[in-house]
Amino acid sequence: MPPAGRRIGDDYVDDSESDVDVNLFDDDATHAKSKGKGKAIDRRKKDKGKAKAKEQPYAWEATYTRSWDTVQEDEAGSIQGAVQDLIARGRRRRLLAPAAAIRRTIIRHLVLVLDLSAAMMDRDMRPTRFDLMLNYAREFITEWFDQNPLGQIGVVGMRGGLGERVGEMSGNPQDVLKAISERHKLEPVGEPSLQNAIDMARSSMSHLPTHSSREILVIFGSLTTCDPGNIHDTLDECGKDRIRISIVALAAEMKICRDLCDKTGGQFGVAMNEGHFKDLLFELIPPPAQRAVTRTGGGGGANPAADLMIMGFPMRLPDTSPPSLCVCHSQMKSEGFLCPRCLAKVCDVPTDCDICGLMIVSSPHLARSYHHLFPVKPYQAVMTLADTPDPRKQCHGCALAFKETPSAMAGASGEGMSPLGRYRCPECAHDFCTDCDVFVHDVVHCCPGCGK
Repeated sequence: MPPAGRRIGDDYVDDSESDVDVNLFDDDATHAKSKGKGKAIDRRKKDKGKAKAKEQPYAWEATYTRSWDTVQEDEAGSIQGAVQDLIARGRRRRLLAPAAAIRRTIIRHLVLVLDLSAAMMDRDMRPTRFDLMLNYAREFITEWFDQNPLGQIGVVGMRGGLGERVGEMSGNPQDVLKAISERHKLEPVGEPSLQNAIDMARSSMSHLPTHSSREILVIFGSLTTCDPGNIHDTLDECGKDRIRISIVALAAEMKICRDLCDKTGGQFGVAMNEGHFKDLLFELIPPPAQRAVTRTGGGGGANPAADLMIMGFPMRLPDTSPPSLCVCHSQMKSEGFLCPRCLAKVCDVPTDCDICGLMIVSSPHLARSYHHLFPVKPYQAVMTLADTPDPRKQCHGCALAFKETPSAMAGASGEGMSPLGRYRCPECAHDFCTDCDVFVHDVVHCCPGCGK
């Protein structure tokens, strides 16, 4: 066989070594090209991943919060359109709420269960889950007592696989806020235990009467629960005691959490970010609708019969009255309230008398609890004045003048906003401005025009 090489005339030239050198060079060049191509592909994947991360709305997939992107300016550089959209969103939520009278429990007893495990130190919510939970818990307690003055709240913590009683059941918001104000006593550590916390909350509500609601609200940030027994047995006991369990999860949905809420009639939600966490928490402030019970004679579900309750309206003692011992703290105090049945002195109302067991409330507290039973009907947005023969030029609530010309609503007019800034009560047909509409439905809970 002729030697490997190329033919030049009648001679052969051996190129084996040069071929090897060329092949090695070609392999290196091909490797360099593939390496450079791999780097380019990795760079494109990395850029694509960054762009995808920016599109995600979840707090745990973002490195920082761009709060200034939530407010959009119009062509003139004004943020009035963003404010109008926020008001429209609130009006849409109010329109979705049931306007008819629903049977609700105005005397509520709630146990707030806080997750104090090590998972609450994660920084996916600013500054940490633990700090954000405490801040929102304080706002929740203040607003809850404002709308439910006849209710009581107790606080239970979960850490180290145990349930700890942070605050006793109390109807005074200052006592409840004081229980969670000392941060160094609530440092997260260990694993949570849903079963131990729910058992402790259930034991604190076992003596409550049947006419009051029993609710447990759990703020849960872990993905595990360290329970000593079968938690489904605890779930069955809560169902027998008619305890409603609601859970706001900060990490992800767990099947046991969903079962606890579904089988007891509570609400379950997973917070996607800080704003959504607050919305889920504040949705639990209004009292839940009373569930129908099954009749003993067989017949299906029906509402329980209304029972009369004995309440006492105490006499308030001024600061100048002579000091005497209170039955709740055994301390000498001048001011306080006298039980109308046994004349025992208590510090705050509403409460149950420690001597005779009478429920002591004040008439303003009782009146403020009625707005959940008879909500104000949503005002109708006035789109045009063509069908109004003699429209008023001033708001019926604040007497401020209405707009003469309709304004552009930036797409919100079809979502419950009036371009004229007028909102009409369906009962008395009086017109109110935007601020008075929000104030009536969120604060006053009574229409100034018709008194309903």
